[in-house]
Amino acid sequence: MSTAEKVYLQLTGDDEGRICRDIPEEACDAQPENFLKHVVALAATKTGDGLADAKLVLAWLMGALGAPSYLLGFLVPVRESGALLPQLVTAGSIRALPLRKWVWAVGSLVQGLAVMGMGVVALTLTGTAAGWSLIGLLAVMAVARSVCSVSHKDVLGKTVSKSTRGTATGTASTVASALVLLFGLALAAGILELSVGTIAVVLWVAGLLWVVAAAAFTTLAEKPGATEGGGNALTVAFAQFGLLKTDAQLRRFILTRALLIATALAPPFLLALAGRSGGAELGELGTFVIAASLAAVASTYIWGRLSDVSSRRVLCYAGLIAAVPLLAAAGVGLMAPDLLTVPLLLPSVLFVLMIAHQGVRLGRATHVVDMADQDTRAAYTALSNTLIGVLLLVGSAFGAIAEVYGEAVLLGLFALMCLAAAASALSLQEVQAID
Repeated sequence: MSTAEKVYLQLTGDDEGRICRDIPEEACDAQPENFLKHVVALAATKTGDGLADAKLVLAWLMGALGAPSYLLGFLVPVRESGALLPQLVTAGSIRALPLRKWVWAVGSLVQGLAVMGMGVVALTLTGTAAGWSLIGLLAVMAVARSVCSVSHKDVLGKTVSKSTRGTATGTASTVASALVLLFGLALAAGILELSVGTIAVVLWVAGLLWVVAAAAFTTLAEKPGATEGGGNALTVAFAQFGLLKTDAQLRRFILTRALLIATALAPPFLLALAGRSGGAELGELGTFVIAASLAAVASTYIWGRLSDVSSRRVLCYAGLIAAVPLLAAAGVGLMAPDLLTVPLLLPSVLFVLMIAHQGVRLGRATHVVDMADQDTRAAYTALSNTLIGVLLLVGSAFGAIAEVYGEAVLLGLFALMCLAAAASALSLQEVQAID
């Protein structure tokens, strides 16, 4: 038994190492190697994501370079929506290619070069020029990421068995989260000096990780897949929108996922609530970062394994779990605001919320792959991601609610969204059921 097969066996519990569900028979023999290559590539890119995090690292860098404060407002929308919205029109072109691993590899390489470019900007530009340059490179990175998102789920569906896809993603997320946590601890402990030069080097390291991931992905043993559905991008886009009329399960999945964006939108308002209570000092902010990292380390592998059993239940459980800390924070903020100053209270709330958010991410990624087949997988992924991207753009309206009624009320609204999502998830099909 090879080393790859031994590691694969330990991670998946697949005694045969050859259980193949919903992948071509000829890809079965290469499954242990393909599984590990997916883990390596995803762990590298997810670590790069953490080292070049738009909400933390890039925001700090823009401030250190003297960029105008209004440019900070572009970071998250460009990063998230830019990665989702292009997918509707790119999925058709990707479908026209029998081998899609090369699409992912090129997209990963472009992301790596863009992040390395940010490191160059950090050392050569300041002020408005630096800010707009970082935004531009972030936009390039986001578009490349959108291509990777569509192609990865399609390649994953062709090279890794239905029973182990969530495990591959969860394992990679756990490894990446641990590495990012070490980075955060090194900064907090002063092992790494927090300076522009240090962050520039960190961005180069992050970019190199994307390059390594691209190289690893090209070695996957991918068999040519169906190319139907390729062609004119706009034609394909209209055809994909038609799926909303004909596929009730797809509509239910998108509704569930839309409600669960509350888990992604809530953390900044938790931070704002802490700030209003006087808990936004540097040390307290550090505990929020550590709490988020620990939540990912503690939960991603478990969520991945559970997703392989029932992604529908994972989405339901994640919604229920998220509602608890959000309701707690809302209740304390409205009825006992003095308790907000209790040490570690809100970081603990964030810890539980981020555990739920990891479940949302892994559950919905596994569900959309397993609910589709080789002919519909790319279309389902692109359509759901595009609609969520639009919703994220309009999600800025939640800021107005917080401005008028306060963060506590908004967190209560997010909790209700999570409860509604849990109910919606119950009506999804059990897509991991054996055919």
